[in-house]
Amino acid sequence: MDLETSNDALRDRPRRLRAHPMVRRLVRETTLARDDLILPLFTVPGSGVKDEVSSMPGVFRESADELAESCRAAADLGLPAVILFGIPATKDAEGSAAWAAGGVVQRALASIAAAVPELLRIVDLCFCEYTDHGHCGVVDEQGEVLNDPTLANLARQAVSLADAGAQVIAPSGMMDGMVAAIRTGLDASGHEDVPILAYAAKYASAFYGPFRDAADSTPAFGDRRGYQQDPANSDEALREVELDLD
Repeated sequence: MDLETSNDALRDRPRRLRAHPMVRRLVRETTLARDDLILPLFTVPGSGVKDEVSSMPGVFRESADELAESCRAAADLGLPAVILFGIPATKDAEGSAAWAAGGVVQRALASIAAAVPELLRIVDLCFCEYTDHGHCGVVDEQGEVLNDPTLANLARQAVSLADAGAQVIAPSGMMDGMVAAIRTGLDASGHEDVPILAYAAKYASAFYGPFRDAADSTPAFGDRRGYQQDPANSDEALREVELDLD
């Protein structure tokens, strides 16, 4: 086979799309821009509070007034959204502060909405920050996290946060059926237009250590392997995603 025939036969030339910088930019499959970013913020009761998290330098636990200033700075940088994690003043076995009308996140939502209305307000939905045992739901006498009673509380928390001005609900507790329960609760309360951004596949990972420090959510006993996923199970993660979509 001569060179001319060989070249004629070579019809697939992927390098065509790599030859020019602007062509590469045009066909790039994955991009990262400010519009893709969500700023996580930790909020606490009080006023004038801005305490640095020791395990995450540069990250702070902030009261609602300080949080509003941080949100204004984020919006000025072009960030589109924040996600809020609350640390209440008091905790109990159910995590009832999570759905209190004047709760820590509920107050922060009002402050942010007044100061920076253009910033999208996403809220994390879980109980580990609110329970005195640090687990993500209701527990029985043996320390087992009870799935279905927790679903009712998650729906109650979601409605409270939507009432307070949350624009997106982000459940992270890895309870079976949580997305359906939350959707049902929101719709029944007139929040049909509030979307759910689920942590569909959340692993029982040691990398959560600094976050648990920031959110004061380390379990008082045991661990979260009974409801968060085994990092070894990628196929199971895809099934979890499918369940949330269904």
